[in-house]
Amino acid sequence: MARIRVGLLETTSFMVGTLPIPKYTDQEKTTFATDRETGQKLYTVTVFLMEEERAEAMKITVSADGLPDGLKPGVPVRPVELFATPWARIFNGSLSDGIAYRAASLELLIPAAAEPVKTAAA
Repeated sequence: MARIRVGLLETTSFMVGTLPIPKYTDQEKTTFATDRETGQKLYTVTVFLMEEERAEAMKITVSADGLPDGLKPGVPVRPVELFATPWARIFNGSLSDGIAYRAASLELLIPAAAEPVKTAAA
């Protein structure tokens, strides 16, 4: 399958929607899915992509070593090396298709500290 690098606008932002959920290779959830090159466990993180006048939820697969400490819902992040892989399969005679997203890591974006509010001296 083709891996397509995802280009993002400078104004594109992402926010974490869910905590990382382990990926499994079987429906019984007995065997963790792992990265073919590193052997690291794989996780799915739902993020909200916000760009211009639209927003949508995306599920991005990230290996364990690409998940930063402090990752929790509502935190702004930036996917590093984000790729899209189109997929299709026939199951019970019906075609299913979609796009799988994979990032090397998620980078936490810490907003700049707000300036302290100055009050007028009484």
